[in-house]
Amino acid sequence: MNATPNTADGVRVEPSLGRYMHLEIEGRPHRVYWEEAGPADGIPLLCLHTAGADGRQYRGLLDDPDVTRDYRVIVYDMPWHGKSSPPAGYRDEEYRLTTDGYMSQITAIADALQLDRPVVMGCSIGGRIVLHLALDHPEKFRAVIGLQSAAHTAPYYDISWLNRPDVNGWETAAAWISGLFAPDAPPEGRWESLWHYMQGGPGVFKGDLFFYTIDGDIRGRLGGIDTSKIPVYMLTGEYDYSGSPADTKEAAKHIDGAEVTIMPGLGHFPMSENYPRFREHLLPVLAKIANG
Repeated sequence: MNATPNTADGVRVEPSLGRYMHLEIEGRPHRVYWEEAGPADGIPLLCLHTAGADGRQYRGLLDDPDVTRDYRVIVYDMPWHGKSSPPAGYRDEEYRLTTDGYMSQITAIADALQLDRPVVMGCSIGGRIVLHLALDHPEKFRAVIGLQSAAHTAPYYDISWLNRPDVNGWETAAAWISGLFAPDAPPEGRWESLWHYMQGGPGVFKGDLFFYTIDGDIRGRLGGIDTSKIPVYMLTGEYDYSGSPADTKEAAKHIDGAEVTIMPGLGHFPMSENYPRFREHLLPVLAKIANG
């Protein structure tokens, strides 16, 4: 799996490698794509992408030797997203991400890859689900890192008409999220992140937002998280209005021992919009977990 391909001079080959796994999630067979980089015996770091996107958001992390020196970084495309397929029979159902289904998916993949108490880092919907994991499955994980974490996000636009033949749902999704970047995000990071949102299956973004705005609401339960059993780190970009700094600080007030960092100059997609700036905040957290 770690063989280096022959290439022409001047061609840079990134260190991450991708594969497919076949596994059952909630009793249904799935074909899931994942990429990883770093030593096989490194600390496992399982990364969760945002709603409607896929694991490409973490390519900066996979390509960072200061991360992969100690960590085995694993990034997967959720079922229905990216290179992962929906389950057989999807044509007869509406995709809808639920809290229980999301947690089952994460634990199934961690078990399939035989990860020993991985660190889990997620952004947006991923930043929400890591709080549920810390509450309900603290024994399975070494630590959680929530990017743009909030206990709840109320719907702030109408998504009911996204899946229509007279609407390009994915261009509309990209337009909606375009305001969530920091104003000085590099154009390359901004437009690559937008490209992720201009691709995808019908109804997927809407189905993810069911979790984000309705089913994933964890208000009133955060006090049950025990950070002596599972450390909680929350990193939020200052320009995000979806999982805002105020939302993150409000959630952290109810988690005794949670560590909060508000990241200047970053928005809702820190790992893809401006990875060099994001890593300045992430590397100290990873070092603290590794030395903990």
